[in-house]
Amino acid sequence: MNFHTASTNYLNHLRIERALATNTIESYQRDLGKFALFLIAGNEDFSHLSPTHIEAFEVFLKDTKMSGSSINRCISALKGFYRYCALEYEISNPMTGSTTLKTPRRLPKALSISEITSLIESAKREGDPISLRDIAILEILYSTGARVSEVIGINFADVATQDLEGERISVVKLRGKGSKERIVPLGKFAFVALDDYLVRTRPLLAAKNAKSESALFLNSRGKRLSRQSAWQIVLDAAVATGLEGKVSPHVFRHSYATHLLDGGADIRVVQELLGHSSVTTTQIYTLITIDKVRESYSSAHPRAK
Repeated sequence: MNFHTASTNYLNHLRIERALATNTIESYQRDLGKFALFLIAGNEDFSHLSPTHIEAFEVFLKDTKMSGSSINRCISALKGFYRYCALEYEISNPMTGSTTLKTPRRLPKALSISEITSLIESAKREGDPISLRDIAILEILYSTGARVSEVIGINFADVATQDLEGERISVVKLRGKGSKERIVPLGKFAFVALDDYLVRTRPLLAAKNAKSESALFLNSRGKRLSRQSAWQIVLDAAVATGLEGKVSPHVFRHSYATHLLDGGADIRVVQELLGHSSVTTTQIYTLITIDKVRESYSSAHPRAK
């Protein structure tokens, strides 16, 4: 058994048996690729390694100027790989004593409401029907806190309007990590933007593809919009508003969570809306709001300083 075969089998295990998302599998593949380079450089057999070799691999990664969090991700991927190999091939696991590096806790960056508004407004291009699609994507990113992969994964049938205690609300089904599904409400601004896109733009794009496409958001060829294209929409909006370098699709998610908590939303509700399996992950956003409280107190209270 060589490393290439074992790693390929492991990735197939993640894809088929554990049904992990494509992006997650690609991340594992990149990390295992770095380990393959380490093995080649040292002419090592992956099935006969010791904890000392893993320490050497960490040094190897540090020499490539990788960040601590990226190194931790590689080690985590390797732990999963060797657990699999220990069960499938009875290979000794050199990862049993491996620990992750301590990294400084980084708070997610949230934009202000005015910055979010400017980003969305910047996508408006008079006379360009494609701009209606771009606006709808930006509105949904902020209205739902969805990951970009979840937005492009929305199908036409995933958007619905429901009656709730006499009030009609719009909701969208999102497919998150591990193929877990959740239903989140769609705000009024997002619904209006989406309706404009569905009425005026999507039929034009769908007509360019002979096959019926279930995707909600289509590209210029009438096929499902790619992750890269959705990223570019966000980056173009960032450039147009002078926020280049500060904005990614995930910033909309951070801002969504922060603004909900600032507005008084219960953290458990925010956890459900974000699709976090643990509230601990959601709690990082409370640190941002606490910082704002501390800042306001320091500047306003006469005996704070």
